[in-house]
Amino acid sequence: MPRKMRAALFATYGGPEVVEMGKVPIPQPGPGEVRIKIEAAAMNHLDLWVRRGLPIGTPMPHIGGSDMAGVVDSVGTGAEAVPIGTRVVVDPSVSYEWYLGQGRGPSIDDPRYHILGEHTQGGFAEYAIVPASNVLELPEDFPAEKAAAAGLVFVTAWRALMTRAQLRAGERILITGASGGVGTAAIQIAVSAGAKVYALTGGEKKVRLLEELGAHVVYDRHKVDFSREVWRETAKRGVHVVFDTVGESVWPQALRTLGHGGRLVTSGATTGSRGVTEIRLVFWKQLTIMGSTMGTPAEFRQVMRLGFSGSLEPVIHSVMPLDETRKAHEMLEAGEVFGKIVLVP
Repeated sequence: MPRKMRAALFATYGGPEVVEMGKVPIPQPGPGEVRIKIEAAAMNHLDLWVRRGLPIGTPMPHIGGSDMAGVVDSVGTGAEAVPIGTRVVVDPSVSYEWYLGQGRGPSIDDPRYHILGEHTQGGFAEYAIVPASNVLELPEDFPAEKAAAAGLVFVTAWRALMTRAQLRAGERILITGASGGVGTAAIQIAVSAGAKVYALTGGEKKVRLLEELGAHVVYDRHKVDFSREVWRETAKRGVHVVFDTVGESVWPQALRTLGHGGRLVTSGATTGSRGVTEIRLVFWKQLTIMGSTMGTPAEFRQVMRLGFSGSLEPVIHSVMPLDETRKAHEMLEAGEVFGKIVLVP
């Protein structure tokens, strides 16, 4: 009889109530794969979207969790170069180079590109299977909780700001959804790049925390029209870059904050994906709108090494037991989180 493990899973799409604890067989690594004994796994908004029912053929019953760190405890054929016992953090993107267009077919639905925990079973369990090429060894004594909290959000923010938007020292940037995992990562990256950071959040407590994190100007969306405030604060020059992960509810105002020749980069739409675009603004101001998703293996390693050195620090809202995964879904969905929730088996 196969050994079993504890896992947080759901067998049908829906709200947080569909998430439950269960026992499933411990998976075995295939060719080119390793098995990780999970020490920590972190929540992302992606986990909410998958639970609600993205049309991606999610395997059911499903174990979420794209961000994970732990110890390699078994390896498949061809993965012997990864020593058993190695502590690792996992790059959540598989075949990203193909996704960027190298040898890519005509359809984005080609299964070669996928995200761990979205298109595959993830890390909200005691064990997980990942490609050997996706693991990065952790420095000695580096906490698994910090490693798991950093991966997806830091590589997403790094690619959006540094690779796509080409953020430069001295520029002004507006970051929406600034109190989330990606937002808190983006603030640190932007500040380290020498930019002046304008941040958008909701609630006085989050305003204070973002100021402590390093944002130069923080707006409470419940109290002000942030587009007017940015225009006033910048003497009608606007910002050079907007980094948006919120989408529909802030999209028109975010566009209005851009100055002539400004760049808007989007990598999420937590409030909906049907934002209204005032086209006159785009052509009159000669704006650039671009998308960004996740990051390359090289970008993942680059930004994680900045985390290992202490140059970047993931913001952790709370560390919770795996048994409280449903509660973690509820908290993230309710907007109660500043930074990341980390789950430990």
